[in-house]
Amino acid sequence: MIRALSLAAALAVLPLSTALAGEQQTPSEAAIETASAAFEARMEAFGERAEAISDDESLTEEQRETRISALWSEYQPEVAVFTAEITRHAGQIAAEALANIDIEALVSDAMNDPEVQEALRAAPVMADGIVSNGAWNSNDPEQLVTYQLMAQYALDQAADAVTAEDADAVDTDDAGED
Repeated sequence: MIRALSLAAALAVLPLSTALAGEQQTPSEAAIETASAAFEARMEAFGERAEAISDDESLTEEQRETRISALWSEYQPEVAVFTAEITRHAGQIAAEALANIDIEALVSDAMNDPEVQEALRAAPVMADGIVSNGAWNSNDPEQLVTYQLMAQYALDQAADAVTAEDADAVDTDDAGED
């Protein structure tokens, strides 16, 4: 619930930032603004009802928890609908925002920053120290086995992530065929 409310708060600022920037609001931003306003109103109603239950001294703590859980069950589908609506439009907004970013200029600015330049000059010195003084410089067979296990674990994690993405893609494709 907190994640959805945080998302709602962040998205509520989006139209304001667009207006301040003097840009035209996109249809996705308008849809998010509308969904956010409706969701905010529903969550305010939930908050008022939950607070009334919490303040009811005639109920035991267990009864309060049970009633608030039942109340949340009533509102939970709305959270799912709101989250789905935001997710549907967020990809489009991100794509529009990324289209206007000059990556080369950002990288160039970062590379010209004095702090970055200093870090780049210090990196070879630090790397030499690590290589000559660190465990990586050891020919200990047990350490080599440990490094091999660590590398295999990293490869397995990457393979699992790719497999999970492929499975999600297949599930998404199957859902669209119904």
